[in-house]
Amino acid sequence: MLFKPTVPQLLTKGENRYRLVIASAKRARQIFAGSQPLVDTDDTAPVTIAADEIMADALKIYNEDEWDQRRKDYETNIKLISRTSAIMGSDNATDIQNA
Repeated sequence: MLFKPTVPQLLTKGENRYRLVIASAKRARQIFAGSQPLVDTDDTAPVTIAADEIMADALKIYNEDEWDQRRKDYETNIKLISRTSAIMGSDNATDIQNA
């Protein structure tokens, strides 16, 4: 079980308290709905598990610009994979695009 991180410790993982609260709440809802924790813990409180995950770097809090860049990079990589599969004559191009 991880230690219970403090707010100042968690703030090192995000830009501000608002982003930290939003990210923790979203992840806690996922855990409450049945998502498996990304860290080993005996704790059962979804908010505490979410905070542990953020502190352990199992989750990253992105600002809007960082998220947009990651999304663009992902879309570019999917296009490259699709083109490579099409050039190689693979049927996987359709599977990758529909994934």
